[in-house]
Amino acid sequence: MLDFLRTLLEASPLLALFLAIATGYAIGQISFAGVSFGAGAVLLTGLIIGAFAPKAAPPGLVGTLGLVMFVYGVGIQFGPQFFTSLRGPGLKYIALTTVAVIASLLVAMSLASPLGISLATAAGLFAGSGTSTPTLQAALAAAGNQDPAIGYSVSYPFGVIGPIVLMTIMTALVKPKLNPPPQSLRVAELTLEHGTRGRTVGELSVNLPADVKIVAVRHNHVNMPATAETILQEGDGLLVTGSPASIEQAKASVGREEPGRLSRDRSSYDAVRVYVSKAAFIGKPLRDISLPDFPVVISHVRRGDLELIATPDLTLEFGDRLVALIPAGRQAEVRRYFGDSIKGNAELSFVSIGVGIALGLLLGMIPVPLPGGGTCSLGVAGGPLVMALVLGWLGRTGPIGWGIPVVANLVLRNLGLAVFIGSVAIGAGSPFVQTVATNGIQILLGGAAVLLTLVLIVLGGGYLLRIPFDDLLGVCAGSTGNPAILATASRLAPTDRTDLGYAICFPSITVVKIIAVQVLLN
Repeated sequence: MLDFLRTLLEASPLLALFLAIATGYAIGQISFAGVSFGAGAVLLTGLIIGAFAPKAAPPGLVGTLGLVMFVYGVGIQFGPQFFTSLRGPGLKYIALTTVAVIASLLVAMSLASPLGISLATAAGLFAGSGTSTPTLQAALAAAGNQDPAIGYSVSYPFGVIGPIVLMTIMTALVKPKLNPPPQSLRVAELTLEHGTRGRTVGELSVNLPADVKIVAVRHNHVNMPATAETILQEGDGLLVTGSPASIEQAKASVGREEPGRLSRDRSSYDAVRVYVSKAAFIGKPLRDISLPDFPVVISHVRRGDLELIATPDLTLEFGDRLVALIPAGRQAEVRRYFGDSIKGNAELSFVSIGVGIALGLLLGMIPVPLPGGGTCSLGVAGGPLVMALVLGWLGRTGPIGWGIPVVANLVLRNLGLAVFIGSVAIGAGSPFVQTVATNGIQILLGGAAVLLTLVLIVLGGGYLLRIPFDDLLGVCAGSTGNPAILATASRLAPTDRTDLGYAICFPSITVVKIIAVQVLLN
């Protein structure tokens, strides 16, 4: 029976790959003391299958394709935050994590000879302790053998568990006081005071903060949409949207807040939430989209987990959900008009993805000279990542929109990551068993040493630099990269700052790791 199963797997490498993915994700969902490995468990099942059926490894192109899908999706998502952060504290965060990464690389290099392992295996320890799949690909390409995959598979568990344990301990010791995440958007109902009699909505809007939008007016006990020509009287009610700080400024100049004054009466006008799923609306700013032939006022837009103020220059993307004020009873017409299909969350342009990845692969082929001779390149991991960061930041170039809806992006990234890890693990299964049987304890200790160097420098250095605690946990997660670490950081510090720290450091440090490991092996 075992011989038949081995023959079957070796005859169909794709069967072996998807068996590794399926069993790996099933194991990855199991929580051990609050820690789960997610896609990382595919590494374990792939190694088992590779050790059992050594000839079952898929062609190298399969794993490379998965990696490109993963890094491109990461870059597109985090591009805007990454470049925005460079004007704030981002450079300090990147500098700290770069020092930690270089120090952990030096530790991996210095351990190669005492542990009796090759530099390529040490490079795998470095990649695994930072749970960096793109770094593993760069190490495999530079080494020309599977040694990096062996070191990676041994140190990867430390790379996931170590930061989680250390961040948890530090949180217990520091006991930080954290502020709740600020609201990105607020809806308020105000009553007009302060001598506003006879003014129009347009005239009043000029004196309000730029991001405050008057959506509806309540006059003589009747709700109506707000137009620039609508004449206001003292005592009228206003439904407004804006940032919380701007709403407070508006209250100071307009009047008191009376929650429920407009929203309780839906006899004339009602609110509707509708997905934008028709291609005719995509890529156009709100000021340029056509609206139905009856009053429709778009108050704000939900994109993924974000609430965006409906400014005239906000460009619509697939999967956006409009929140609009419409005449009562016309919800069905509005939904038909915009499409209102959840399929918009999965729509993506294969033209933009194809062009973007092609440009990234070309960028990755450019040789960069190194001091003292030799060259390195961003490769199939770094090139698409850097290009995606730039394209994600640009958002759109002429007719091509580079963005990918959040749901589609997550599917693209997770599938790509699973395919790459499974392919590499199956190919490394047999040599992994041989190496661990020979000097496994030494490699395990080496992986722990590399990981501790990386994480302790980030946490200790960030604490000394007085980086806000929630930022610091996000920076630590970004210096490693595993989603399980970011999830733990978000649980320990439930603010949006952990995601921001991750977005700042993960892309840039991934590029640093890719270049560093090539320098090591050249």
